[in-house]
Amino acid sequence: MKLRPGEAALVAAAREARRLAYAPYSRFKVGVALLLNDGRVITGVNVENCSYGLTVCAERNAIAAAVSAGAKPGDVLAVAIVTKATAATSPCGACRQVLAEFCRPTTRIVLHNVADGATAPVTLASLLPRAFTPDNMPDR
Repeated sequence: MKLRPGEAALVAAAREARRLAYAPYSRFKVGVALLLNDGRVITGVNVENCSYGLTVCAERNAIAAAVSAGAKPGDVLAVAIVTKATAATSPCGACRQVLAEFCRPTTRIVLHNVADGATAPVTLASLLPRAFTPDNMPDR
């Protein structure tokens, strides 16, 4: 899939955010940028902790920042995730689940690797088929 208009700017925002990541233990910095339906771009970075289980991924930090800014489920139109690895890197399972709460199955997620410039646009549904969503909750 090719990048759509505006996705290069979203990758640039995630790339810039990545510089601010706090990753002294793994040295695996991640930057994320979310495009909301009102045009705002919200960023997030991973924040590690010496008690490794308390580390929070960039994707979840970006979603938390978006919610703090008033975003609701379904408001995220596109996501860019920037890493430096051997290939464009997918979000972890926990982040995929959190993204499923605020994105649509068709939401584009652009994976970008600064090491080689590789970019892989995918959809949330391709990353998390048969996602558990609020529609699965009983009595809803």
